[in-house]
Amino acid sequence: MPFKQLLDELIDNVPGASGAIIADWEGEAVAHVARMDDYELRVIGAHKGIILGNLRQVMSSLKEDHLQEVVIATSNAQILILPVTQEYFLLLVTQRDAVLGRALYVSRCCVEELKKEIA
Repeated sequence: MPFKQLLDELIDNVPGASGAIIADWEGEAVAHVARMDDYELRVIGAHKGIILGNLRQVMSSLKEDHLQEVVIATSNAQILILPVTQEYFLLLVTQRDAVLGRALYVSRCCVEELKKEIA
């Protein structure tokens, strides 16, 4: 299944989702679906790639094996970041009042499908 189709399904199955992106560890977008400003989503993806890289360094120094997910909550949004492989990550942006548990569950399922596509 193409990446864009997986992202469409992710967005459709998370009420309050406004954008999803698959990016490499440098934050470069591979595929994205936006129900928000397209440019803003790409910028968020690029910045979160940097954050994820920094967190990986911290995890390494703590002798942790891998980062599972990161959730950033602001006054207006929730941003979920989930590593897919060593090279790629999934980012989902939702409205602040979106159900976090649902967003995480559907995102985790999407990550498993992305792993199959990448392999």
